[in-house]
Amino acid sequence: MPDRRRFDTILASRRSEIPRLAEIVQQFGAANRLSIDDMMRIRLVLDEIVVNIVAHGYEDAGDTNHHDIHIHLGLDDHDLLTIRVTDDAREYDPRNAPAPRFDLPLEERRKGGFGVHIVKAIMDTIDYRRVDGQNVLTLTKTLST
Repeated sequence: MPDRRRFDTILASRRSEIPRLAEIVQQFGAANRLSIDDMMRIRLVLDEIVVNIVAHGYEDAGDTNHHDIHIHLGLDDHDLLTIRVTDDAREYDPRNAPAPRFDLPLEERRKGGFGVHIVKAIMDTIDYRRVDGQNVLTLTKTLST
């Protein structure tokens, strides 16, 4: 019998894979009776992470080869959600991303960085490691279920 509290999948490193995240979150959320709000937060976080990997980790580096992006979702008995994303893109630790400067006029603000800011605001913990040429990003959030 499959464990509904764990979900693992692999996406290709293409923007066309992004819509699959909605299906993944819907399937995991329905199986675990997650609230709509929690599913929306999970979807937003995964969208931001995967788009950044594809756009900045591969495309900006001129890498058009096929790469796998591994996605793991897990929910423990205390409603602690773990999201783990593993890829072989350029090394990037989102914990070091500077916070957006909302106090500056729009034309003076640094381009980008809002997605990482959103992920940091939503999740309770963010851990990053580079292991054997792989980025391993692990995020946790206690859900409201």
